[in-house]
Amino acid sequence: MFTIRNILQNAAKYAAIKPQLRNLRGLRGAPSEVEVLRPPDITTKQDDNAGEPSTQESSKEVALDFGKREAHVPSFNLAAYVNNSNTLQQFISLGVDLHSIERRKGLGQFVLQLDFEKNVKPCIRFLVDQGIKPDDFGRMFTKNPLLFKEDLDDLQTRVDYLKSKRFTDEARQRILTHNPYWLMFSTRRVDRRLGYFQKEFRLSGHDLRLLATKEPNVVTYNMEHLRKSIFTLKEEMGFNAKELSALVVRKPRLMMTPPDDLIERFSYIHQDMGLSHAQIVQCPELLASREFRLRERHEFLKLLGRAQYDPQKDMYISPKTIVEGNNFYFVRNVAKSDLETFDLFLKTR
Repeated sequence: MFTIRNILQNAAKYAAIKPQLRNLRGLRGAPSEVEVLRPPDITTKQDDNAGEPSTQESSKEVALDFGKREAHVPSFNLAAYVNNSNTLQQFISLGVDLHSIERRKGLGQFVLQLDFEKNVKPCIRFLVDQGIKPDDFGRMFTKNPLLFKEDLDDLQTRVDYLKSKRFTDEARQRILTHNPYWLMFSTRRVDRRLGYFQKEFRLSGHDLRLLATKEPNVVTYNMEHLRKSIFTLKEEMGFNAKELSALVVRKPRLMMTPPDDLIERFSYIHQDMGLSHAQIVQCPELLASREFRLRERHEFLKLLGRAQYDPQKDMYISPKTIVEGNNFYFVRNVAKSDLETFDLFLKTR
């Protein structure tokens, strides 16, 4: 450990002067005038499934899009109406994030027109009857305030559908709280989605319910994106039918991950870390982790001579532990080292 730390310290000293050398080189060729940076022209691509509620926010685009700012910023601020609106006051008491709502086109005005007694309270009673806890209302209504325009009979029909498919009380509560958009999908639409997953991955009823309960958002997600990610897992990564089924049941969120990210992570895990398809299936968390995090931790273990993922050999390290916990947990419990050494290693990369 002492030798490794000395090597890292020397490398860190060299790394510390590299920016100064780059700065000196830059001064030699620096232009005489300062070029004014212009904000990038960022455009938003419309969702192909325009009729489906989107499950993802575009906060990053809002923060960066100067050229088309007026398309995102509302013409009014809900905070200005709070003092005179009982509905908005009730929403605040429930923990609803009004600022998040007003950033989405049209939702601020929709919420402002709601009558708490007529539109909101009946929906709350319905959710309470389903076992939803009041602490979850704020998150649910922030994510999908359009829930209040749905007919209560339709909501009941959609809950009854889940009961008919043998989803437990706990499973239904998790689905509704984690994905309130589910209640806006007709039973025919949800049935078609579940049927797709069951047929595509040859799932039993139990595994299908497990998939939907673990990641409720995947059932209402953009189908084109899901098909692309599934194609990547199957055709580009080479998982067979049995492996693919086990993979998506254990980590259904992988189907919502951009295909390019999946390819980048798989390439590093399979080629650089040397893990087989079977090992990845047993630890799908690897594919859900960012590539740079995998690289940092694997290379540190490799430096220490501890990057050994074969359970048949001594000093075996479970691949799952590489992506568990923060850096302190990883360094102490997996790498058996200390944060000072790990920090030195990161500075030399």
